Amino acid sequence: MTKKNPNLTAEQKLVFFEEGTEPPNSSELNYEKREGSYYCANCGVKLFNSNTKYESGSGWPSFYQSLPEVFETKTDYLLGYARTEYHCKNCGGHHGHIFDDGPKPTGKRYCNNGLCLVFKAKN
Repeated sequence: MTKKNPNLTAEQKLVFFEEGTEPPNSSELNYEKREGSYYCANCGVKLFNSNTKYESGSGWPSFYQSLPEVFETKTDYLLGYARTEYHCKNCGGHHGHIFDDGPKPTGKRYCNNGLCLVFKAKN
């Protein structure tokens, strides 16, 4: 069952619960370079460390690795071909898609909607 944070914006609700996508290059997190961690904007679970973030050129914050056991995946055919979609395991919120065109060591690209993330800089 999906848990919804009542403080989310309409745009966040569209992405999290209706599997929408924010426009490319619209997230301030694309430019975030500080050391820290990224959390689910819906439930607050830590999802990514900043040292796994990289510039993919896709227009969305991208990571080559998530923290262990934080996402569940399913296959989505919305565009007419198979893509791996990922959701927060804790709250069920949609975050984005995983592609096999990322850098070493994993070769993965977690293409995440910035609206779904909260960045917290390391103190």
